[in-house]
Amino acid sequence: MFPKGGMQGLMKQAQKMQEKMAKAQENLVNIKVEGQSGGGMVVVGANANKEILSVKIEPEILQEDVEMVEDLVLSAVNQALEKATQSAEDSMSHVTGGMKLPGM
Repeated sequence: MFPKGGMQGLMKQAQKMQEKMAKAQENLVNIKVEGQSGGGMVVVGANANKEILSVKIEPEILQEDVEMVEDLVLSAVNQALEKATQSAEDSMSHVTGGMKLPGM
């Protein structure tokens, strides 16, 4: 059923893959992305671990309607999180060989 030493070899490969995945997950905090809205008037920084790191708002838009500013912030945050998700998937796919694993 398994080639000679197959089960032991398979277990070693699985352990190596687990180690690589853990390392890749640790590195997600080092992958930085930005989301922008309002032509760059609102810029949100995040990492691939989906943590918001910064929010920058140009002072001149604070003179605008509060709802518009809220929409711009929301849009920039959503864009940053989308980019964070994509960056995380790209990073993890290098480890998994493109396999989509649950929870990754």
